[in-house]
Amino acid sequence: MGFRRRVADLWQPWQTGHALVAIPLGLIVAITVVDVLVPGDIHLGPLLIVAPAITPWLAGPWLTGLVGVLAVAAQAIIAVLRDPSELFSTNHQVQIASLALLSFVIVVLSHQRERRRRQLERVRSVSEATQRVVLPPLPHRMGPLRIASAYRAADDEALIGGDLYAATRTGNGARLLIGDVRGKGMTAISDASVIMGSFRDAAHRCATLAELAGTLEESICRHLTEHAPHPEADELYEQFVTVLMLDIPDDASVAQMINCGHPPPLLLHQHHVTALYPRHTEPPLGMCDLPRTGLTVDPFVFEGDDTLLLYTDGIIEARSSDGSFYPLAERVTQWTDSGPEALLHHIRADLIAHVGGQLNDDAAAVAIQRSPKLASGHQLRKIAHTAGSPDHADRAASHDH
Repeated sequence: MGFRRRVADLWQPWQTGHALVAIPLGLIVAITVVDVLVPGDIHLGPLLIVAPAITPWLAGPWLTGLVGVLAVAAQAIIAVLRDPSELFSTNHQVQIASLALLSFVIVVLSHQRERRRRQLERVRSVSEATQRVVLPPLPHRMGPLRIASAYRAADDEALIGGDLYAATRTGNGARLLIGDVRGKGMTAISDASVIMGSFRDAAHRCATLAELAGTLEESICRHLTEHAPHPEADELYEQFVTVLMLDIPDDASVAQMINCGHPPPLLLHQHHVTALYPRHTEPPLGMCDLPRTGLTVDPFVFEGDDTLLLYTDGIIEARSSDGSFYPLAERVTQWTDSGPEALLHHIRADLIAHVGGQLNDDAAAVAIQRSPKLASGHQLRKIAHTAGSPDHADRAASHDH
């Protein structure tokens, strides 16, 4: 089994299309031929070390070792072809020994590099599994809604952070959530998982959006209280979550939202972009020491072919090299005709170009488009049930248009 695995490791680069491995082999052949042909006072044999030195960037440690062996053999061949008696001279013996030693060191380093790469792959695999559990992708369609989501963590090696979003179906519509946990790292991920878990559980039980917001407030306050540091600790502990919640009915054009300290969503309607600011500013969830007098529900019109853009402050607070913030509302005006996926694609590419390729904060966005051509299962059953009624044709026509 071990031998077969080693053979597979040797041939895997070729099977996966790593034709660049021919470069070090070609170098060995070229250096050997040139060294034999040039005058005797010119020695190119020491350059053979280049072949095993570049192989780790093209293949694994086993193939690197093979290239090293071939390089040592080539050094011996050079000595034999020049003068067989020179093979046992001190000069060639030192060259061969040095080449063998350096090749061995390169193989060891290549092995360590390969081991580190596999460890990172396992960590990334766990991170991807965690992302699917903590932050599963949103459905592309939910009743009459088309939905697209995008997430980019500030850390290139991370897949998730403190930003969150979720969506679920209710009896006659959809409820959506987007939020941003203060801070970064595992603490932020833990707080985000609490909010989303509570949302998925309570979104079906709570009759109103205000009741849902209250349930989320209780969950995050209980979580923060249980995981707060010891009172005598010097660490300043202040955690909260900005949250925007939406209730979008299937059969009505008036939706509702509750905004708890989150950036206002953007409504794209007939080539116009409007920021939906709340009538009353609500503090973020998790500010357990602050008394909350009540949660204000803000209605807004969300008609067919309108698009609603939800986002976190990692987008609007992203700075360019000259310190200017990313003008999201201004940039979105040029993409009002785009679908949800295309809209987020434009924003992502434009945002990365604005900051020069590296974000300093997590960024998430959700685009929701109401399409009158998409009917929910509830609506289809309702149309089928009323097929025999005189006004069925009028209802169907109204639904299609």
